[in-house]
Amino acid sequence: MRLTILGGGGFRVPLVHRALLDDPTRAVTEVTLYDTDADRLRVIATVLEQQAAGREKPVKVRLATDLDDALRGADFVFSAIRVGGTAGRVADERIPLSEGVLGQETVGAGGVLYGLRTIPVALRIAERAAALAPDAWIINFTNPAGMVTEAMAEVLGDRVIGICDSPVGLVRRAARAAGADPDAVRYDYVGLNHLGWLRSLTAGDGRDLLPGLLADPEALGSFEEGRLFGAEWLHALGALPNEYLHYYYFRRETLASVAESDEPRGAFLDRQQGGFFEAAAQRPEDAYGLWERTRLEREETYMAESREAGGGWQRDSCDLEGGGYDRVALALMHAIADDRRTRLILNVRNGTTVPALAPEAIIETVCEVGSDGATPLPCAPLREDQLGLMLQLKAVERATVEAAVFKDREAALRALALHPLVDSPAVAARILERATG
Repeated sequence: MRLTILGGGGFRVPLVHRALLDDPTRAVTEVTLYDTDADRLRVIATVLEQQAAGREKPVKVRLATDLDDALRGADFVFSAIRVGGTAGRVADERIPLSEGVLGQETVGAGGVLYGLRTIPVALRIAERAAALAPDAWIINFTNPAGMVTEAMAEVLGDRVIGICDSPVGLVRRAARAAGADPDAVRYDYVGLNHLGWLRSLTAGDGRDLLPGLLADPEALGSFEEGRLFGAEWLHALGALPNEYLHYYYFRRETLASVAESDEPRGAFLDRQQGGFFEAAAQRPEDAYGLWERTRLEREETYMAESREAGGGWQRDSCDLEGGGYDRVALALMHAIADDRRTRLILNVRNGTTVPALAPEAIIETVCEVGSDGATPLPCAPLREDQLGLMLQLKAVERATVEAAVFKDREAALRALALHPLVDSPAVAARILERATG
């Protein structure tokens, strides 16, 4: 199989490459890396070359700076672009924070701003993929993953699938805390990207392990989401939320923690990754070692503000391996290419899974995957609080897509002002003016 990675100069590309090197089937024979930044592309190519050193029959890596060239002949396309680079993320975070509301890459006003900037580029990619690689499967890594996948699906239909590593990480941590094998449990997970809930965790004998876990403060304290949300709130909630719901449930505490931090997450990554690429360009012989050290620091500081707002703790060693989304992507590729009937949590069209949402709306839920793609499985009815948040955020996502496609300022204002983390249409208007002016 031939795989193309759009955003091939991105910092996390070596994680995908590592997963391919560790894949015993060696199903991917060639990887094409495409990026608009030729300097970053060369640095990442050097990291991959050093990562593959000593490996038997490493996957062939080809570089491309022309989008059409990168797409032609691809069987799978990973879209992992960052329009505006890390500097764009800095602005997405700082502009809302200057107005006293949360700025984050995918959540709140920052997520809307990122979507407005990214969706037009994602649509161009979808159109070129449809024209040049109509049989390819497009796997979208690009954030905000839900709204970007929804926009691309207008062109590609069910041949675009969005992925995220947060849900699978939650399932695995919860299963271990409940004393179960993460690979042997079934689960009910539903929501939108970065807004979902694990609502059952079923062992092989049919027992739902989640009620017992939610009633056990010690077990909840043994993993990240349990510490993040606290045993009392999780027991009252009756479900395990995706870690990003901390921004919604504890908005005051998280905003205070972000405001007190030395620098927002985006500014940290901009400085950190800029330093890595500069050092690796000057010392190419040390590129892989520099990347690995930078990656570990990145993982250690992931969602640091939320952890600080929740009492402060260091991440568990098992959460510092990096990746997760790369393994989901590999499992998804194998399920489609080999017609393996595999269950994965993915971003796909709703169909009838959540009756209150339109069939074409992108949701994040448990799917069965085979050669015909990903089909969402039926799920238990959503509680009112869960459905209410989903409906509110879906309105935000759809308004963002409308604004990006039609250059509609009113739709952009609506997207910002309707977001639960933006507390005033006047604030939304000022954010929009600063971001676009």
